[in-house]
Amino acid sequence: MGRQQIDVRVRSAASPAAVHALLRDGAGWPTWSPIDSFELERPGPDEPEGVGAIRIFRTGRTTSRERVVERVPDRRFSYELLSGLPIRDYRADVDLTPDDGGTLIRWRSSFSATVPGTGWIYRRALGRFIRQTAEGLASHAAARAAHPA
Repeated sequence: MGRQQIDVRVRSAASPAAVHALLRDGAGWPTWSPIDSFELERPGPDEPEGVGAIRIFRTGRTTSRERVVERVPDRRFSYELLSGLPIRDYRADVDLTPDDGGTLIRWRSSFSATVPGTGWIYRRALGRFIRQTAEGLASHAAARAAHPA
């Protein structure tokens, strides 16, 4: 029952600030990711979706509860899964690095499977999901930067 790792890297033409703004806004995730809906269960003590906030995302029949655990403006957004999948100790760190006028997005996740022998299945499925999410984030941020409202 080893620890599973996912490491996805994509590039956006948008600035780190523009990408980070999308990550902070849970209500916008269904616009650019495979997620169907968002709900803020509990706001953070300092700001609604700041550290400590609990966010609920629904995708198909899966409902995931996540807690925001770290936010470094324009550099990092991190969260932990509280419930929704048969895995434990899930943490994701989304690091944003300036890259030739845009942003390198590195979305790293790690977890352990609760059922022995199933970690690779969740790593594969979550890896695809995270790649779709990161690519959607990158392209949506770039499109918004190119055509501001």
